[in-house]
Amino acid sequence: MTRILPPGLNEQQFDTALQRFRDVVGDKWVLSDAADLAAFQDPYPVGAEPNYLPSAVVSPASTEQVREIVLIANEFGIPLQPVSTGKNNGYGGASPRLTGAVIVKTGDRMNKILEVNEKFGYALLEPGVTYFDLYEYLQANNIDLMLDCPDLGWGSVVGNALDRGVGYTPYGDHFLWQTGMEVVLPQGNIMRTGMGALPGSNTWQLFPYGFGPYPDGLFTQSNLGIVTKMGIALMPKPPGSLTFLIAFDREEDLEQIIDIMLPLRINMAPLQNVPVLRNIFMDAAAVSRRSEWFDGEGPMPAEAIEAMKRELNLGYWNFYGTLYGPPPVIEMYYGMIREAFGHVPGARFFTHLERDDRGGHVLQDRHKINNGVPSLDELQLLDWVPNGGHICFSPVSAPDGRDALAQFTMVRDRAHDYNKDYAAQFIIGLREMHHVCLFVYDTSVPQAREEALQMTRVLVQEAAEAGYGEYRTHNALMDDVMATFNWGDGALLKFHELIKDALDPKGILAPGKSGVWPKHLRDATH
Repeated sequence: MTRILPPGLNEQQFDTALQRFRDVVGDKWVLSDAADLAAFQDPYPVGAEPNYLPSAVVSPASTEQVREIVLIANEFGIPLQPVSTGKNNGYGGASPRLTGAVIVKTGDRMNKILEVNEKFGYALLEPGVTYFDLYEYLQANNIDLMLDCPDLGWGSVVGNALDRGVGYTPYGDHFLWQTGMEVVLPQGNIMRTGMGALPGSNTWQLFPYGFGPYPDGLFTQSNLGIVTKMGIALMPKPPGSLTFLIAFDREEDLEQIIDIMLPLRINMAPLQNVPVLRNIFMDAAAVSRRSEWFDGEGPMPAEAIEAMKRELNLGYWNFYGTLYGPPPVIEMYYGMIREAFGHVPGARFFTHLERDDRGGHVLQDRHKINNGVPSLDELQLLDWVPNGGHICFSPVSAPDGRDALAQFTMVRDRAHDYNKDYAAQFIIGLREMHHVCLFVYDTSVPQAREEALQMTRVLVQEAAEAGYGEYRTHNALMDDVMATFNWGDGALLKFHELIKDALDPKGILAPGKSGVWPKHLRDATH
C-alpha cells in the first residue's frame, strides 16, 4: 500500500515532523503504520473507492501538548484533523476531511472529568469523556444529577455538543447547554471563552457569554480551534418519570401528528422532553433483520411492512416521550397527551410499565436514555443488512405537518428509486425538527456504497430546492451542503473564509471542514 503523506510534503520532511510530534507526546502516541491507521478510516465508507485517509495519528495528553502539536504543524505546513473519541459514525467517523491530514485524537488521553458541581448542576470535561464515563462517575459518587444522552452513549460529551448533537431530555440541545470552553487556536494561542477569560472567576460554567462578542459558536462544526475543555449543564434528577409510546397506523397520519404536537411541545408542557417520532423501519431494525420480513430486491412490499407492524404491535409511526415530576403531575400531563393525540384515528397508547415484549424494546431503551442512562442498543440497527453501515441525511424542518409530510414523501420516493429502506426519525425541538434519515447498506459492496452516496447527494439538492437545509453531514457531502447555504451570493461562506484566513492563514486546522477551505486549497478539486 502506498504511504499516505500530507499534501506538499515528501517522506523525509514528514518523518522529521513525526519525530517532532513523538518528542512532544511520546513514541507510543504517534501512529503512522498502515495497519494502525486502518482503524481511523470511515467505519461506514461511502463511494466506490476509499477516501478521507489519514497520514498519522497523534494523541496528546494536555492542552499544552495540543499547542505544541499545532506549532509544529504550522512550521511544516501539515494539516491537522482534531477528533475526540472519533465516534461520529454515519458522518465520517474519525476520518479526516482531507486525505493526508494528521488526526489529533484528543480523546485517548485527555479524558478527565475535571469538576462536577452538584449545587449548580454542571460538569467541566476534557474531550475524551464519554457519556458512559460521566454517567458512571455520577453513579459512583452518588451525585443527584443526570446527563442528556444521544442515541449511542459511547461518544464524547464535548464532541457531540461541538457537532450540535441532540438528546432527548429537556436538555436535549447540547450546544445550548455548554458553559464555556478552553480552545487552542490555529496558530497555537490558548483562549478561554465566557467568564473563563477572567482570571480567578468562579462563574466560568455559570454564565457562558462573558463580556463582548460571544465566540463559542465559531468552534462548532468548524475548523477554527481545538477545544480541550468544556463545561456542560446537567439536569437535577426528577422525583419520577414515565415514558410513553403512541402508535399511529398510517403513513399519512404524519401531518396530523405533528400539528397536534406543536402546541404541546412549544409550551414545554405537557411534552417536557425532546420527543422523537420514528417510523416502523427504524423500530423494526432495532430488534430484527430485514430478511425476517422480506428477502427480495427492491423496496419492501406493503404486506411485509404490515407484517412488521402487526407482529411487533407497533404503528407505521411511533411517538416516544418522557414525563417528569411527582406522580400527580405525570398523571395529569399523560391525560392531556392521551386526550390530544386520541383525535388521530386508531392511535394506541402504551407506557414503559406495560410493554416488555420485542416490540416494546425501543420503548424500554428510550426510557433509559430519557433518564440519562447511556445505551448502545441502537447499534442493532446495523444488523438490518449484512455488513451494515449507514449514511445520514439530516434536513431541518419547521414543526409543521405539511412540511414534515413533504420531507417524508420526498425522501421515501427517492429511497424507493435507489432501492433503499428509509429509517426515519423526527427529533422535535421547541421550534424545529431534526429529520434524521438513516439509510443502511452493505459496506462490503462498492456499488451499494456508491449508490448511498449518490442518493444522499441528490437529496441534498432536492431538499435545498424545497427550502430545507441539513444541520450536519458526512465528510463527502460538506461542500455540497455548504453550497446550498448561498443566500446573498454566498455571504455566509465568504464570512467563514474571512475568519479562516485571519485565524489560520496556513490552513492547518481541518481544511474543508463544513465546506470551509483555506485560501491555498479553495480553487482545487476536493
